[in-house]
Amino acid sequence: MTARPGFPPAVTVHGLAGACAALAAAGPRGVLLLSAPGAGGFAGPAWFLGMIAAAAAAHPGIPLQAALDCADAPGTALAALRAGARLVVLDHDSPGYAAVAAAAAEIGARLLPARPPSLDLGRVDLRRRDDLARLVAWLAMEAPQDGATSPAA
Repeated sequence: MTARPGFPPAVTVHGLAGACAALAAAGPRGVLLLSAPGAGGFAGPAWFLGMIAAAAAAHPGIPLQAALDCADAPGTALAALRAGARLVVLDHDSPGYAAVAAAAAEIGARLLPARPPSLDLGRVDLRRRDDLARLVAWLAMEAPQDGATSPAA
């Protein structure tokens, strides 16, 4: 797998601590903060957008993009767009994908048909020096970024 053009390296975050750690470790290219799979449905866009705003406020000046994963739920993706999300992941095979893509384009948002490769911070312990170094190395990578979701060795 390779990084998607136009996006910095992606990191899957599960809370404010992970988002802040990713921003603190991000280089000049920044980071794409990606929600957990399906988080749009179980955590909701307000939680995700609030977490991103808090992390950005704690790390001003760090380039970031944020993508809320809505799995295969077009209604959830539409709700995320209405709530202010400007980058949403929706499974391309989900019913209504084309309609959600049109709605996103109409408001200047982007819809991703699949999750980009990411380092899942739920699988690392950032208190460990080796895992923190893994995050820094991941964010420094250009491409390819293989082994994106495998647990820390």
